[in-house]
Amino acid sequence: MAWLRTAELCRYYTRGSQEIRAVDRVDLEIERGEFIVVVGASGSGKSTLLNLAAGLDRPTAGHIEVGGERLDRLSRRELSRYRARKVGMVFQSFNLLPHHTALKNVEMALYFNGTPRRERRAQAHEMLERLGLGDRVDHRPGDLSGGEQQRVAIARALVKRPEMICADEPTGNLDEENSRSIVDLLVELNREDLTVLAVTHDTDMARRAASRILRMHYGRVTSDTSTPESSGGRP
Repeated sequence: MAWLRTAELCRYYTRGSQEIRAVDRVDLEIERGEFIVVVGASGSGKSTLLNLAAGLDRPTAGHIEVGGERLDRLSRRELSRYRARKVGMVFQSFNLLPHHTALKNVEMALYFNGTPRRERRAQAHEMLERLGLGDRVDHRPGDLSGGEQQRVAIARALVKRPEMICADEPTGNLDEENSRSIVDLLVELNREDLTVLAVTHDTDMARRAASRILRMHYGRVTSDTSTPESSGGRP
């Protein structure tokens, strides 16, 4: 059975008298260790699908299962535990705390799971070192470049050792050079059997990184294409 599976998955919203079908009867299977990139125009439903997989939103109908857990049956508290254990989130806008250092921002990901303070600091420092930010641990976000801020955000997502990275436009606020660097980093992490589910307008990211590209249009998955080996160096 697939590691992530949806059946007739729906997420509908009401806006005034209008029903918005953001995700509309999506059937999907993803194996552990895949790098899935979802593309589509604004309003196609790709970010809503990502939020459902991350446990940030709940379906209107249908079901979604990740690693043997039926997310559509979990309580809010259980969804919080699921996110804490299995999911690392990366956002276009970085979502770093501006008055905290890079080290403290990464530490915060371990704050609510009972990791002792000394271990939190050591693990956060180790992850920042791994991502090439060992000399930036005491810098605040405003003193970092966009690419460095996104690496801090990825370190924060990784430090709790999740099973899946959910990335929402991870290169959207970056220049071409930093975009390529972040894509290469995500490919490297995916090689270590980390499942990556990303949504993007960045067609270069999709071509270079994805093992599969899903295209969405008005809440539906309209194509599901496996990709050949890419210049990003996928195995």
